[in-house]
Amino acid sequence: MSIHTILGAGGIIADGLAEELIRHQLPVRLVSRHPAPRQGATTLAADLTDAGQALQAIQGSSVVYCCIGLKYDYSIWRQQWPRIIDNIIEACKRTGAPLIFFDNVYMYGKVNGGMTEETPYDPCSRKGDLRARMATQLMSEVRKGNITATIARAADFYGPGAVRTSIPNLLVFQRLAKGLKAQWLVNAGVRHSFTYTGDAVKALHILATDENSWNQVWHLPTAADPLTGSAFIEAAAEALGTAARYTVLPKWMIRLGGLFDKTTSEMYEMLYQNEADYLFDSSKFESAYNFHPFSYGEGIKATANAYKNGTGF
Repeated sequence: MSIHTILGAGGIIADGLAEELIRHQLPVRLVSRHPAPRQGATTLAADLTDAGQALQAIQGSSVVYCCIGLKYDYSIWRQQWPRIIDNIIEACKRTGAPLIFFDNVYMYGKVNGGMTEETPYDPCSRKGDLRARMATQLMSEVRKGNITATIARAADFYGPGAVRTSIPNLLVFQRLAKGLKAQWLVNAGVRHSFTYTGDAVKALHILATDENSWNQVWHLPTAADPLTGSAFIEAAAEALGTAARYTVLPKWMIRLGGLFDKTTSEMYEMLYQNEADYLFDSSKFESAYNFHPFSYGEGIKATANAYKNGTGF
């Protein structure tokens, strides 16, 4: 029996994807160092920096989804990501399993205008440089005919349950729901695209089950009319039934905070994404699959409702 294998089980996208696949009655294997049991899926504990364990994790898969989220620490990324990518590629070569690699936009660097699948890689950060090398390696293997693979990219994301890795969830919804001032990074007057998590997981399933989707880059469906930070906060506050009080965190404050907190320190080099408009274009996917992503109004209401129901934290 063919299996849909999710590498990096436990993250918001991996969990949502597992739920989506199970809903479609597909056999699912969840892989991480310590996978949590889930009804309708099997689990496998594996360290994907080990080639043998990566091969075992991928063996027998009809599709492999790489949804791995390493700790947000460049020293860990630099050490572990190259080994993980090498091991996944080698395992896919040996088994013939096709791969969907869930990716971000760090490799594009500063972009004037909308980011599309054709935007050249021009990273301006250490993390972006690493992501560019990984994506280039992956598609090089595709061009050589060694593997079947697709890169599926999302903008920064938000949605119900995205409590650990979503900046809007952490700084806007969670704080407002607790009666605190919302926070925004660097500039609340520029537009910033956010991918709704529910749209991302539906799109990953669509790509995996369409034979014409392979061996290319796709931007996952993301509403085309991004809000400014201040407008996003106002909409979230209205949905939560509270006042739209917020503070903008300037770069110097984040640098200072980085002296005391490693994650804050690691965020600093990525703040260029918040200084000017950050516009993500997913029209290729929307046209190919007649897919209409959640509007910001719908997504913000759904996320706010999760916090109001006590399930957002």
